[in-house]
Amino acid sequence: MTTILLLFVLGIVLLLLDLFLPGIILSLFGTLAMLAGTAQAFSRYGIGGGLLAFAIGAVLLTTALYVEYGLLPKTRFGKKFFLHASVDGTSQPASELSSLVGQEAVTVTPLMPTGQIESGGRRYEAQSLDGHIAKGARIRITGFQNFSLTVIKLP
Repeated sequence: MTTILLLFVLGIVLLLLDLFLPGIILSLFGTLAMLAGTAQAFSRYGIGGGLLAFAIGAVLLTTALYVEYGLLPKTRFGKKFFLHASVDGTSQPASELSSLVGQEAVTVTPLMPTGQIESGGRRYEAQSLDGHIAKGARIRITGFQNFSLTVIKLP
C-alpha cells in the first residue's frame, strides 16, 4: 500500500514540477509513476483495488491539471509562467522583397552566412553568397528566397 501511495504522490509532484522546467520529461515520468502505482494496485489487490487506484489517480491527475492550467495562470505568481500576449507581425510579402533586388545595403550584423541587413531604413534577413561578411560592410542585394534576401559583398 505504501509503494502505491508513494508512486501516486511522486507522479503528482513530477507533474506539478513540469510547469517550472521545459520539456515533457517530468510529465512523462509522472505519468509513468502513476501508471506503475495503478499496476501495483491491480497486482496486489485485484480488479477492485486496481480500479479504485485508477479512479483515485484520475481524480488526482484531473485536480493537478486544473490547478496547474486553470487556477495558477490567474494568480500573480502564475502570470509569470504563462504567455498572455500575441504577436501581431507579418512576414514580408515577396513583392516587397523583389523591389529590393539590385539595391545597395549595409550589414547590421555579421553575415555568417545569414544575418541582418538594412536597406532604406528597414531591417531584413539576408544570406551571403560570398560566405562571411563583417558587420557594417556594403553589400548588393542579388535576389530573395524563402523570405530572405541573398546578397554579395561590394568591393
